[in-house]
Amino acid sequence: MERVARPRPALPLLLALAGCSEGAPGRPLDPALTGLELTAVAPDVLLPGTTMRITGESFVPEDWGAATLTIDALQLSLRLRYVDAQTLELAVSDEVFAALGGDGAEFDGDVAVAVSSAVDGRLYRTAPRAARWSLASELEPRADAVLRTGVVFPNEPIAILGSGLLLPGEGETVVELAGCFAPAEPADAACTPIAARELAVTLDDPLDRTHGHFAFEPAVAGIEPGRFEGTVVLRNRMRSGTVREAPPLAVSYDLQRPLLYGTSVEAASLGQYVVIDGAGFVGDDGATLLDVVGSFTADADGSVTAIDEVLLPQFVDGRTVRYVLDESDALGQQLDLRYGAGRLQATVTPRIAWGDSEVTGDPAMVSLQLLAVRQIVWVQFLPAYVESLRRFGLRAVDAQIRARVFEVLRRDYATIGVELREAVPTDFAAFAQVDVGGPDPNGLGLFGYDNTPGKDTENQRLYDRIGGVNAQTQQDGYPGYGGVFIESVLGFSEHPGTLAMPLPSDPRFDDIFDPFRPDVGGRPVDAADLDHEPTALTSSELCPASDRPTQIACAIWVLGSVVGSTLSHELGHSLGLADPYGPDFHDAGEQPDRLMDADRPFAERAELDGEGPSRFCDEEYAYLRAILPTPDADDPLPRPSCH
Repeated sequence: MERVARPRPALPLLLALAGCSEGAPGRPLDPALTGLELTAVAPDVLLPGTTMRITGESFVPEDWGAATLTIDALQLSLRLRYVDAQTLELAVSDEVFAALGGDGAEFDGDVAVAVSSAVDGRLYRTAPRAARWSLASELEPRADAVLRTGVVFPNEPIAILGSGLLLPGEGETVVELAGCFAPAEPADAACTPIAARELAVTLDDPLDRTHGHFAFEPAVAGIEPGRFEGTVVLRNRMRSGTVREAPPLAVSYDLQRPLLYGTSVEAASLGQYVVIDGAGFVGDDGATLLDVVGSFTADADGSVTAIDEVLLPQFVDGRTVRYVLDESDALGQQLDLRYGAGRLQATVTPRIAWGDSEVTGDPAMVSLQLLAVRQIVWVQFLPAYVESLRRFGLRAVDAQIRARVFEVLRRDYATIGVELREAVPTDFAAFAQVDVGGPDPNGLGLFGYDNTPGKDTENQRLYDRIGGVNAQTQQDGYPGYGGVFIESVLGFSEHPGTLAMPLPSDPRFDDIFDPFRPDVGGRPVDAADLDHEPTALTSSELCPASDRPTQIACAIWVLGSVVGSTLSHELGHSLGLADPYGPDFHDAGEQPDRLMDADRPFAERAELDGEGPSRFCDEEYAYLRAILPTPDADDPLPRPSCH
């Protein structure tokens, strides 16, 4: 936990490049909306229940500006829902459908997006954009191309190329399969009629009515090898209940045993997904099992362990299952998945079960290097962080500040088995998350707070979340909300005003940020400042500066350094620091440049005038290297003493 400032509502600031506004003359422009732009409107066929997608630039959340789609030719202004800075949506309700002209209407003309700013009271409007659409109360599907004959596997995705498929919200498109099934053995088995089955059609793109697919589910003909002879009927069931369908198509499918191709990775570590590719996998009401027979050779001493285990992977679809390297299952109990690196070589055979049937498939040889544990960390920048950059006048350089934050984090955790991600990991089931927000929702003026439950000595948990609200910590009488809170940094100012809880002030803070802070008359960084990419500093030697380009570069350096160092500190807590085998959470006393001290001065955090950077002290670094080892040599840079 690190101290900081009192939270207040924050305003969003989104970088913009062009646009027009009207109203409230003399009031300051909203920088978030001066670049408002409309680029596209889709889809081109609208039904009751369609969600129209409007794409562009510089859209803002509803709290900061009410957006509408204006259609002057129809004298309409339709309220839009904010999705993100590039996306708005319009729900085509029955009322909107009627207002647009109803069934059979056509539109070919200009539209625009207008936003009424909650910041300066102006109405901002994009340049008009040509749009075309037609309205229909129902659609008749057409199947131009579907697999008619061939080999399939249980849950095989079968592609459909056609037209008139329903989009989400409009109803549902399904296929009906009807016919008979003959098992592969005996060879002269009769084709026995089976009950017709409806299967969901999934669109390949949520705005594309022409491409979709359905899975040949076990509910149609089971999982035993054999031949299905029958018909496929493509059917639309509108939201109103009306049903339209295409003519039936005759099909003949040879259902095969499952098979396994291999794994998606050659090396993996604890908590990671090993994705297994193949065909004929089963989940939901059935199961896919993997028989693993082979050996594991340890890197440390060359010892060999025989492996004969049955693994239960997670079903993804008919062509994919994924297995998580987990200490609690059969393989994890037999091997040291945390520190015992080595190579697994095995024959892996898929088995599928559904109902009373079980089918063994074709095996594959798998060679997988098991690595020492790594801590994957997703740093999530919340909308509140983006909005709070307005307080600093730095919303326009968000990307550069984030780059500096990650530069600091990667330096602080160099040679330690921590991997930092800017996007949510999809290759690991177990990963930590740290949220970067705006004001401290605890109302305590904290820079950051690790709200994970208890001290995780030796990092036994790999899935901590530093962020959100943790009811367990609230029950213990501690603050419930965790994360890093950038508005609290304003407490270092000699004039924080109502923006933050006062801290020991430093005039250098105001030298750095006053040129941009709107509350003290500064001019926020805008598009004109970004005609050239701001210089990325390698030190703070030039800070504070007198020329605006270097002032911007210094503000990026300082805020990125402070936020990055705070993130390193809070992540250190979640790894068990500062006193992993004792009761303390911070280093004892206050010494220069120790990252896990409770209170650190502004200049040390900002790395100004030769102070900083803060670093893990000697014993903490040794602890981190022990619990998250890497093959890298020890960091040779000097470190402060922990005592």
